[in-house]
Amino acid sequence: MSTLPSAAPSVQLRVPTDEDALSWHRAFDDPEVMEFFGGTSEEISMYEEWTARQRRLDAELGYCLWTVLGEDGEVAGFTGAQPWPRTEYGPVGEIEIGWRLARSAWGRGYATTAARLTLERLRAAGVERVVATVDARNERSIAVARRLGMERAESFTTEREGQVVQCFRLALNA
Repeated sequence: MSTLPSAAPSVQLRVPTDEDALSWHRAFDDPEVMEFFGGTSEEISMYEEWTARQRRLDAELGYCLWTVLGEDGEVAGFTGAQPWPRTEYGPVGEIEIGWRLARSAWGRGYATTAARLTLERLRAAGVERVVATVDARNERSIAVARRLGMERAESFTTEREGQVVQCFRLALNA
């Protein structure tokens, strides 16, 4: 198990560009990265649509899933927030914070640092509370949620057979 570096790493967040669709696709084209998201990466067209949607969300709401740039300036993945996209299960009506990094970016403190920057931006945008939905087996992401001060609330089953997700909550106005 890796621990966070003693000093937080330097990361940057940016609104996803057209080019980030390919970068996200490459970063997530790894069975380990996608273990809790169905095991395989999506087609490039999904990432093209996804990054375009994030640009729209940022323009409309002031937040989105931002591209994370690591200390070397390379795309490390994403973190950010968006309205919970489903109506059939989960924290319907909530703002979900999330993160996903390339395998090469794991264990460097990027997820926690980038998620903390996200929380600052969400507070500035007037968001009052967030949720994080994490596969119950994903110990690394559960640890990030706890480092952010999030508290476990409820669990639910997703559309993926047998997948149980824990929902963590955090008030931002406290």
